[in-house]
Amino acid sequence: MNKILIVTVFFGLNVAAVMAQKVKLTHVEPMNWWVGMKHHQLEILLHGDAISKYQVEVQGLPILGIVKTENPNYIFVTVETEGRNSGKYPIRLLDKGKELTHFDFELKEREYSSAQRKGFSSADVIYLLMPDRFANTYPGGDTHPETVEKADRTNPNGRHGGDISGIIDHLNYIKELGATTIWTTPLLEDNEETYSYHGYAQSDLYKVDPRYGNNYYFQFLVQEAHRQGLKVIKDEVPNHWSSKHWMIKDLPTKTWKHEFPSFTRSSYRTSTQMDPYASQKDKSASEDGWFDTSMPDMNQSNPLLLNYLIQNTIWWVEFAELDGLRVDTYSYNDKDAIAKWTKAIMKEYPNLNMVGEVWLHNQAQISYWQKSSPIGAIDSYNSNLPSVMDFTLHDAISQAFKEENQGWDQGMVRVYENFVNDFLYADPNKLLVFMENHDTKRFNEYCPSFADYKMALTLIATTRGIPQIYYGSEIGMKGSKDKGDADIRQDFPGGWKTEDKHSAFYSNQDANKNLGIPGRTETEEAYFQFTKTLLNWRKNQPVIHTGKFKQFVPENNVYVYFRYDEQETIMVILNNSTKEESINLTRFQEVLKGKKIFNNVFTNEMVNVENPIMKLTPKTATIFRVN
Repeated sequence: MNKILIVTVFFGLNVAAVMAQKVKLTHVEPMNWWVGMKHHQLEILLHGDAISKYQVEVQGLPILGIVKTENPNYIFVTVETEGRNSGKYPIRLLDKGKELTHFDFELKEREYSSAQRKGFSSADVIYLLMPDRFANTYPGGDTHPETVEKADRTNPNGRHGGDISGIIDHLNYIKELGATTIWTTPLLEDNEETYSYHGYAQSDLYKVDPRYGNNYYFQFLVQEAHRQGLKVIKDEVPNHWSSKHWMIKDLPTKTWKHEFPSFTRSSYRTSTQMDPYASQKDKSASEDGWFDTSMPDMNQSNPLLLNYLIQNTIWWVEFAELDGLRVDTYSYNDKDAIAKWTKAIMKEYPNLNMVGEVWLHNQAQISYWQKSSPIGAIDSYNSNLPSVMDFTLHDAISQAFKEENQGWDQGMVRVYENFVNDFLYADPNKLLVFMENHDTKRFNEYCPSFADYKMALTLIATTRGIPQIYYGSEIGMKGSKDKGDADIRQDFPGGWKTEDKHSAFYSNQDANKNLGIPGRTETEEAYFQFTKTLLNWRKNQPVIHTGKFKQFVPENNVYVYFRYDEQETIMVILNNSTKEESINLTRFQEVLKGKKIFNNVFTNEMVNVENPIMKLTPKTATIFRVN
């Protein structure tokens, strides 16, 4: 969409003169804006061969500044859009007063209440999917002339052909499951020669990868999701770009990206960002090193680049009508620059939510990156980031459910101790809680018992925070991280209608009726139905979304906690023991307050508890509404 070919104006009579005066603008970014934006002083990037020698005029918009860098192929022109009406405002390149070419820059009307859009919250459940591995509705686009890597489903690390249309076609499945929000890994163009399916090496920040569709397909996906009551989160990657990005091949300035005498990979030691004793060399090794050979690290201390990133993110939120952002490798960014970037986005959309990937294993270090963190306040740092990912809970889950016997620091005590440290966070209810994602081990691989899945899902669905599940978990999908990323990112069965032998998008009866192939297996159906029951129940439980949280020290690998408010009390019991265990309800009277009527959420069975001793079946999750 940004490969804008501008109509060229010729003057003169002979061919040599015409060729000499031919001028093209190959990129104009952003290509449009909207009226009524808080970010109204707009910096427009113009790119074309040797254009810096020409003058710039913007008809109808005051020019506040022009920057010409050492690369003659760029002009950055800042215009004032405040108070202007929607319409077209031609940007003209002039040579001695004569127009060489122009681009009709457009100011558009905003959607009503766009600035007040509400983001995702603890009332939501996020469904994370990888577009290339989810569903392929349009096989004709699997290989595209504008991109290098061709589709090859036989290659575990190759492009498999999932597309935006495939997501749209299965929104009803996500809705039936009980999720309320979709987070897709990046949909923008990734034109690397290999491994381009994951999308994290973006080669054009204003263009959806043509193998997925186009910008308007993405816009339609969000609109259709909204029609079905679902929200959409876009995966942002401000830290690094693709080595194939057109701007990396023709750098605007020498300081556009971090450069070293030879390839220097990030140390990934992002704890140096808040280490009061860290050497500058170690901090730079983490912050400035490249994430990978194909992912150059961007220098956000360059004000032109930082403003470019801010405007690009705002443009996508406005264009696609997004409900939120997930920010990749948040703690790898220049920490002062990313705070400015985050603040600018939140200023434009004060009710939006964005969650940052802060893959650390210490609550204090994770807390540092959340808005108004008491830890960040120690060195006067405020990221302005509303939500962070609870990786320490993920760590606890990945070990606790494999430990059948409770030790001093094993079993369900790991989960308990994670929440003990919530005092470190500015707002624990805005933490993203998860069992797994696209970069971690699959839970069902290392905990293959259905009973373990039910306990772990019950935990993330009922504790404080914003639960996130990963596509395929709900049907028992497995995958070994030890075998490589491709194994934890397998194709969803049934997403390739003409190739797959069964479809997990449908029950067996519906698949046979509508597709002529088997649907979910018996095991897949059991996982799906449990997930569907739990998540749909959660939708209508404000006490789970915003209620208070109280936990009790686990005993015999049994973990009991409550969510409660003035109207409701919910009791959650996770018996991770392989034996029948008993709990004495007398221990929990500070919350139960003498109540004896319990309603089992899963079975809808009413239990009148006269005997305070309650027996628990091994390896079970139980949710009681206490009446």
